[in-house]
Amino acid sequence: MDRRYADSIGGGSANAPVSTIPALVADRARRYPDAVAVAGPVGRLTFGELAAEVDAVTRAAIASGIETGDRVGMWAPNGLRWIVTALGMLGAGATLVPISTRLRGPEAAEVLTRSGAKAVCTVQEFLDLDYPAMLAESGYPLPALEHLILLDDALGAAAEHWDISSWAGFLAPGTVVPPDAITERRAEIDPESISDILFTSGTTGAPKGVLATHRQTLEVFALWADAVTLRPRDKYLLVNPFSHTFGYKAGIIACLLRTATMIPIERFDAEAVLRLIEHERITVLAGPPTLFTDLLRADHGDFLLGSLRLAGTGGAPIPAELVERIRTDLGVPYVFTAYGLTESIGVVTICPPDAPAELLSDTAGKALPGTEIRIVDQSGADTAPGEPGEIIVKGPNVMRGYLDDPQATAAVIDPGGYLHTGDVGTLAPDGYLRITDRLKDMFIVGGFNAYPAEIERVLLQHPAVHDVAVIGVPDPRLGEVGRAVVVPNDDADPDPADIIEWSRTRLAGYKVPREVVFTERLPRNSGGKVVKGELRNPA
Repeated sequence: MDRRYADSIGGGSANAPVSTIPALVADRARRYPDAVAVAGPVGRLTFGELAAEVDAVTRAAIASGIETGDRVGMWAPNGLRWIVTALGMLGAGATLVPISTRLRGPEAAEVLTRSGAKAVCTVQEFLDLDYPAMLAESGYPLPALEHLILLDDALGAAAEHWDISSWAGFLAPGTVVPPDAITERRAEIDPESISDILFTSGTTGAPKGVLATHRQTLEVFALWADAVTLRPRDKYLLVNPFSHTFGYKAGIIACLLRTATMIPIERFDAEAVLRLIEHERITVLAGPPTLFTDLLRADHGDFLLGSLRLAGTGGAPIPAELVERIRTDLGVPYVFTAYGLTESIGVVTICPPDAPAELLSDTAGKALPGTEIRIVDQSGADTAPGEPGEIIVKGPNVMRGYLDDPQATAAVIDPGGYLHTGDVGTLAPDGYLRITDRLKDMFIVGGFNAYPAEIERVLLQHPAVHDVAVIGVPDPRLGEVGRAVVVPNDDADPDPADIIEWSRTRLAGYKVPREVVFTERLPRNSGGKVVKGELRNPA
């Protein structure tokens, strides 16, 4: 590890490098006990107070029988208890399995089953959904699941479905666990051990768990924080879901690395965000382009937004006009964009905050330091300069592999250690990457990756659907949304609205097709594969 990296995450010349997330939490409490770690509607905690709450969760996890290497699901909205619980479970040596609150019961149960999660931390209700009830009704046996821990103060109706612990009930047994037990448990955590498993569907439709280690998570996001100019005492509004790399690692981990203040909110609401920016004097705001579009559509002129210094976006193309409006109408002087995949620990390139709007719009930026980008043809040979090809990357941000799937891992990480992204692009002589197409059959809905194969797999379970293909179509607000092209069963007369409503109970909201159209047959090639180009561009 080079000296610059060690210093950047708190090792320094007089200390051993911080190379695990629990060690980082302890280091920040020791070195900056009175700096504000968390603020906003969830309350205020210094780094010293945050570490104390994290330790309480670690003791409770140890008392509950969580062992080093056990997997723990996190199925809850952004909030202080998500932060504290996740960091506390990591301190107990557990591997986090973050799960999107947009997933429904069967989807979440599949993730928990695939990961072999021993515990899941969730909430009784969020956005009118009962998460323990959805899990109970999923039909999955969940044989490895021993603990369902509510991040709520009361059990409510959840006790009808599970042997469950309330927040206080979970913490109570930990009070008798001695502090030395935390020290001993942290010592068992190797920097190369898996810190988290983030699931991404992939083009086959089956969820794949992406494995990342403590060391690479800290290294990648120390470099990311440098590239985007995140600073100590920045006040960072954490809107992006913690179930995704952007929210969890470019949010929580990055703030710990830079001793910036975390201000988490459960869900995005334009007026509430504008009010928080003014009241908390927010300096950093990041999210998909739709977040900034919605802020600009709101009555933002009624709020004092002069504290905003840095805005970040990614996950979808951003027009130059939007960049200019963020800078002029919202008054944010610095805007960065980024490109990455879950398999690349979230980051491949950064377009720097002081770049011209045209560059931010037209390119994905330059490689993260230590990352090598190549553009290759179908044979794996480098393309001629300026010629498009598949983007492949190598560096500390390449995942350790897919969970329990060496075949799928070998399909995307070649023997030379390059990750094949499935995206097509060009690389300019100045190092700027331009993404021109996708090899993957994927579309992006408001910053969320939607994989047609997964959606099709669910829609084929509908009794009226004989065959189906899902494509992404343009949408003025979300960038793209799903269109399902359905071949009905012979004896069926389905209603598009009924199919859409049916899918809402089985798919996350961003995956639900916004449109259903019917056809007598799907165009297929000689190999039987649907020719989706014909669906996108009918003759």
